[in-house]
Amino acid sequence: MRQPGAYSNLLSGDKMGPSFAATSKNQEDHEESGEDVKMISGEAPIVFSKACELFIEELTKRAWAMTLQRKTRTMHKEDVAAAVMETDIFDFLVGLVSHTPNPSAAIES
Repeated sequence: MRQPGAYSNLLSGDKMGPSFAATSKNQEDHEESGEDVKMISGEAPIVFSKACELFIEELTKRAWAMTLQRKTRTMHKEDVAAAVMETDIFDFLVGLVSHTPNPSAAIES
């Protein structure tokens, strides 16, 4: 169960909050969608922005773990691909990284 005030830092505009550019971009995307949705609340772009931030953070952490497994200090696209291939929640990205030559080999070498 969510704790009260869990999203309070989202609305404060501090360093963890979304940037103006991210908010305006989401609003532009909504306006161009042409769907039946006529309005979007002021909080929705903030939530979308935070969700993107958390997604990128999680993918980066998992890719960094792959980098450390290879005993290097530079993250490469193969590390991101290996993180995607080894994590079930990133299955929707498999098609984007499948052209990478055998990401598991990047870990083993």
